[in-house]
Amino acid sequence: MKYKDWLLEWLATCVKPTAKERTYEKYERICRKHLSALGEYALEELTTPVLQKFVAERTSRLAPNTVNVIISVLKSSLKKAVSYGVAEREHTGGISRPRTVENKVKCFSKEEQKRLEQYILGSKKKQKLIGILLCLYTGLRIGELLALTWEDIDFTAGILSVTKSCHDGWGEGGYKKLLEPPKTKTSARVIPLPKQIIGVLKKAKRESGGTYIVGGDKSVSVRSYQRTFELLQRKLHIPHRGFHALRHTFATRTLECGMDVKTLSEILGHKNPTVTLNRYVHSLMEHKQLMMNRLGKLLQ
Repeated sequence: MKYKDWLLEWLATCVKPTAKERTYEKYERICRKHLSALGEYALEELTTPVLQKFVAERTSRLAPNTVNVIISVLKSSLKKAVSYGVAEREHTGGISRPRTVENKVKCFSKEEQKRLEQYILGSKKKQKLIGILLCLYTGLRIGELLALTWEDIDFTAGILSVTKSCHDGWGEGGYKKLLEPPKTKTSARVIPLPKQIIGVLKKAKRESGGTYIVGGDKSVSVRSYQRTFELLQRKLHIPHRGFHALRHTFATRTLECGMDVKTLSEILGHKNPTVTLNRYVHSLMEHKQLMMNRLGKLLQ
């Protein structure tokens, strides 16, 4: 069997029935854009040298993280081919992966954050921009934010429940918001809200009259909201950072306030505190230096 034929069967019978729609779309895109280069090979011809050459060609022009995702999909498809009996063995174990580089965390300075907050609180478009403020004080991902409804907030208990996420989708009728379970099991979580944010949200709810916290009854797309944030930064003359910088800013401020890593990890929905430690090691170091300097004041 040729690899291209197996990919079609694998996507249709193994991935689509079990994976999230977004995951299936991602796998299908990788198969179409990248793995199709191996399509004319028979499964038994996909030896380690053939696969390593394929990986090397992509490593020369793509980011390491992207190449590693391609390798993961390749490995998953070939392992399933072996378990289905259409291939005797798979050779991905001998592939040398490119070294991944953890992207440096980018966050807003305290002065930049203050400018963002002051503008949002004084804006006539507060109903649309309030999601940015909410991310600064909860660390929500953009998909989690745009999936939030007012029912997800318990104003009496002062908590926000993350039970779903969303991403952009298009069909015959055009754009539609696609709701799905959270990214991982730990992404489903309950976040305590600062009292000051609760007051802002209560006022926003009274003025809203809609279902979603951002957009009311209108479906705000992820790309549209990212664009809104880009324009806001330009308007305030703040150097451009992606929407995810709001999440990084939240994490950095909480560490500066002395929050322990275990608590922060649970609020962010990370798999474990090690992920949080690795990602925010620089912020932690600044906090450690501050604590050590306080200790040093005891020296007379």
